[in-house]
Amino acid sequence: IGSKTVKLANVALRVPSILVLDLLYKCDIEGLTEHIKAKNEDLLFKYKYVIWNMYYIGHLINVVVLVLPLRHIVMLYLHILAAMLLYMGHQISKDYVREELQYGFEGAVYLDSLAFNRFVSAMTSQIILSTLCAFLMKTRKVWLFSAHMLPLLARLCAAHHTTLLTVNTFSMGLTGAGIAVFLLSHVFVPYRLAKAAYSELLQLEVIELYRLLAVGISLWNQFAVPVLFSVFWFVLFIVQLCSDTMSGHASAGHQGIMFFLLTSVSECCATPYSLLGLTFVVSYLALGLLNLCKFYLGGYAGVQNDNVMHRGVTEGVTLLLLALQTGLLDMQALQRTFLLSIILFIVVTSTLQSMIEITDPVILALGASRNRSVWKHFRGLSMCLLLLVFPVFMAYKISQFFHMDFWLLILVSSCMLTSLQVTGTMLIYSLFMVELFRSDPIESLDEVIYWVNAVSRVLEFVVALCVVAYGTWESLFGEWSWMGASVIIIHSYFNVWLRAQSGWRSFLLRQEAAKKINSLPRATARQLQQHNDVCSICFQEMSSAVITYCGHFFHGNCLRKWLYVQETCPMCHQAVRPTLSGQGPASANLTLMEQSLKTSVLSVPEWHRMPTVINMTAVKRHLNHGTALIHQNRTKNTRHLV
Repeated sequence: IGSKTVKLANVALRVPSILVLDLLYKCDIEGLTEHIKAKNEDLLFKYKYVIWNMYYIGHLINVVVLVLPLRHIVMLYLHILAAMLLYMGHQISKDYVREELQYGFEGAVYLDSLAFNRFVSAMTSQIILSTLCAFLMKTRKVWLFSAHMLPLLARLCAAHHTTLLTVNTFSMGLTGAGIAVFLLSHVFVPYRLAKAAYSELLQLEVIELYRLLAVGISLWNQFAVPVLFSVFWFVLFIVQLCSDTMSGHASAGHQGIMFFLLTSVSECCATPYSLLGLTFVVSYLALGLLNLCKFYLGGYAGVQNDNVMHRGVTEGVTLLLLALQTGLLDMQALQRTFLLSIILFIVVTSTLQSMIEITDPVILALGASRNRSVWKHFRGLSMCLLLLVFPVFMAYKISQFFHMDFWLLILVSSCMLTSLQVTGTMLIYSLFMVELFRSDPIESLDEVIYWVNAVSRVLEFVVALCVVAYGTWESLFGEWSWMGASVIIIHSYFNVWLRAQSGWRSFLLRQEAAKKINSLPRATARQLQQHNDVCSICFQEMSSAVITYCGHFFHGNCLRKWLYVQETCPMCHQAVRPTLSGQGPASANLTLMEQSLKTSVLSVPEWHRMPTVINMTAVKRHLNHGTALIHQNRTKNTRHLV
């Protein structure tokens, strides 16, 4: 058997167990006992504990079947199928005896054509059933499964009708006795399976604390839990959809196909098992959508660039946490439908955010790299247009669907931020394209890009702060729960504190870089003529430049960008500080440069001690092309950071 067939069987044969567990969870045992109590209290006293014991035993049996190895599950299903075939055989014999009694002919069956045809039909069916049972049990002893043929053999011997009834009862008892003997001979099978599982558990060479985790991961991979619960939920959803359509609930479609689908989905997340299945389905759908976005933007190469944050896990976990926090399982059908629509709205918003994270670097790279492929630009811009329009459409729909309050306003605002981020990305892309058609670069382009991103990040921070404030208010003066408090704490740390810290640090770095650049002396025309070299950061000619204390010349904007990342000179790695008082621009001469070179070569690590600090004029004089040697000897990390 192929590996794909084994994987398919591993999932398909476990789905019925989850379906039965889902049905058992929906059973109202307390309502049943109250109904029995209303009829007869004595009857309740007799059957109350029987009902509850059957309920718990049903859970236990299905859980055991769910975790059985595939080989044992196949054997179990084969035995169940054989038992069903035996039941069909006895049912055929029972129907045959009843028809014979009604017909009233007691002579030999071959003397009456109607009786003979009925006998041949029943005997053929019984032979086929017995053969199938022997085939399923992998034995040639067909007679072991032929007890239900005894009434037909008795009729062939011209037995009386009363005798046929006795023989039929005897055949059923014989089959029952055979099944009982089989069960008794295998009564210790569960014990042996448990013992084998315990032995495998002891053989795991891990620390005691991690043994349970190791077993859990092993079972997760072996049982393919995400695929298993996804298939279970799809089966449940299809059955629910067909049931709603055939039972007249299709009238709900008059309110819109979306409401009808949401109603069916809400009916399929009324138990923990179905909610877990919906979680995995949403995760797989988000993963498929993100991969489709990658494929549309970058082809097969884009799909291969996997990111752990773009696997749909975030969307699935978001759905599960929100459902547990809001008590989705305890609500009525209509309330569950409306709440589920809000949760799915949040999940879709999260998916759109992930799509923006995928699209943003692609579209900016197209603008910055001056790629002239029209098809690539069209794909990037069309994806941006989709991410710009769709959140607005979602916000409009959700505002039409619900009454607007503060909490819903926060959700709509977070959705609109998606469109705002796309607008900022398209604006930066437009600036890159404008610079492409200009003869000289835009001097303040970096500042414009920074403030465009800053506005977007500040608005995101404000929305995150509002979410924390409202969640804290609800926890203090509303319904408090550990789940809600933990979500607020995690959200406060990752989306508020870390964002504020990162933004403030970036702002201070830019302020410090601006102060340093403004305090550095500007090179005169004579100094630039004597230097006669290009900027070692951007490799462009310098019509204006600033001079560092260590005597290196750079474009002011280029050095500012560098100082946003590092506080050292790109050439000699000394700290960039203003020129000392009393030193004019002419003092940045060769002697000072030689001193700085000696200091830098001795102070930097060995992997930095390479000819990157050589005077650019000397390089150009010896090779007549300073840019080529700069490109050859520049450190990789310096170019990457630029």
